[in-house]
Amino acid sequence: MGRAWSGRAAIKEVDLSVDGGATWDSADLAARQDVYAWQSWRYQWRASVAGTYELLCRARDETGEVQPVEQHWTARGMGNNMAQRVPVQVI
Repeated sequence: MGRAWSGRAAIKEVDLSVDGGATWDSADLAARQDVYAWQSWRYQWRASVAGTYELLCRARDETGEVQPVEQHWTARGMGNNMAQRVPVQVI
């Protein structure tokens, strides 16, 4: 479960990866409250085997802008908009 926001347009889609960005699957979006409001989403995942996983999520808005998987360099570090990588150990 999470929330996404664009600032430019309504969120159209949220994708999740459980393998470090190699493959992506769509999350379920809640009903939109407003064009510029935070958009709630939900994704059910159950690991099939124990091991180490790297989870990522990224949002796409109605203009087609998608959150980058890697950070774009900027002189002041203001480009920190990339999908955050979350390591998960399943035992």
